[in-house]
Amino acid sequence: MVCREIVQWLNCQAPEEYACGWDNTGLLAGSPQKEVRRIYVAIDATDETIQEAVELGADMLLTHHPLIFKGLKKVNSEDFIGRRIIELIKHDIAYYAMHTNFDIAVMADLASEKLGLKETSVLQPTGSSAAGDVGIGKAGRFPKELSLKECIDVVKRTFAIDTVKVFAPVSFTGSWESFFISKAAVCPGSGKSVIGDALKAKAQVLITGDIDHHEGIDAAAQGMAVLDAGHYGLEKMFIPYMKEQIESQLSGVEVIAQKVKRPFLYV
Repeated sequence: MVCREIVQWLNCQAPEEYACGWDNTGLLAGSPQKEVRRIYVAIDATDETIQEAVELGADMLLTHHPLIFKGLKKVNSEDFIGRRIIELIKHDIAYYAMHTNFDIAVMADLASEKLGLKETSVLQPTGSSAAGDVGIGKAGRFPKELSLKECIDVVKRTFAIDTVKVFAPVSFTGSWESFFISKAAVCPGSGKSVIGDALKAKAQVLITGDIDHHEGIDAAAQGMAVLDAGHYGLEKMFIPYMKEQIESQLSGVEVIAQKVKRPFLYV
């Protein structure tokens, strides 16, 4: 299958025009005419990821996070981004990234469905489609009221993660069973910018990643728990999802999914 055809299909799954203005999505390196038989799917286009794509004989690399965010004035091996671009081009690997367009078109729905949320609405609208508002994150209700402890267990089990950083609300008395949750907000990736939207939606918990000290304690002071499950922890579902979608809808294309590679360790 020709790269251009795959790009058209990817753009139907998550339209590039949905992406935030600061983002950089689409075919970032390689030829649209490249014949693609094998795609390697990962979260980040790191040196390790690109080396794996080369060793596996991939014709195309598909990632969630873009390797190139800002304009480049030079591409050479002295710069880590330039070095990676050179490797991709040298080995004739087409490179496509689908970031906030995927967050808006797929990721939020996928996360809320996995959590079993009902009566969902867009947390932070960024535009509209024929079906209604589109945007970052989702707010919705659990099928039944959960204690904070139960909610933590659901998040860890749902996203296959070992640890969650918890900012407990001021009404928390020290018992995980003392704070109850019926409405939740979820924003895979970095959720600092949606804290206000989650509070406005009257969510009792925000499930997200990349929450700093001040954002966390300020949200808790306003009565909302925050569960920081990690940026990678929530977004790694991009890999199996895209593998399944491509294999089921595009014939003649083999998909290899990168194994879970947590970007840092707790020691």
